[in-house]
Amino acid sequence: MFLETICIDRGRVLNAAAHIDRMQRTAIHFGFQISTLPALASMLPPTLRYIKVKCRILYRESVQDITFEKYQPKRIQSLKLVEATPRYGYKYADREELTRLLTRKGEADEILVTCKGLITDTTFSNVVFRQGEHYFTPDSWLLNGTKRQKLLREGRIIEKRITRETLHEYDSVSLINAMLDIEDTIPVPVSSIFH
Repeated sequence: MFLETICIDRGRVLNAAAHIDRMQRTAIHFGFQISTLPALASMLPPTLRYIKVKCRILYRESVQDITFEKYQPKRIQSLKLVEATPRYGYKYADREELTRLLTRKGEADEILVTCKGLITDTTFSNVVFRQGEHYFTPDSWLLNGTKRQKLLREGRIIEKRITRETLHEYDSVSLINAMLDIEDTIPVPVSSIFH
């Protein structure tokens, strides 16, 4: 089973083409077809039409379930580096492996996964590092997220090799995903990334 998380902001579905493209690429890779999505905005309950909403779509050969909930961002102030090689190249509904890694966060709020010393992602987001006025995202990732791809296309972030050893070159890190843009989160100072 696969999962797609889509942001609907005040009744407007954001970055829909990228989400549909990812679902279709997933379907092709796993040997099935997925039809186009229903009109998600028209399915919103009245109480959710004027706020930021997290839409979750569970699918395989067809859409199995669509849910909507008011978006509540996580408050992340610290990260713990965790070395691991989880397989998450596709957005699986089963996140057991990532959930298990999260138990290694210690006193930190979230983990930042490294694979062979290369910085990748947190358990729920891609990451963007600020260096002065410039923003960089690691050229290694667990999941090449739709927001990450959009920011790269727009030239707002630059892909770069970032390692445990080069973290000190950056000021802070922001977490991005379908629900979060760079400016939506309070950046985590690099000094709050624990080894």
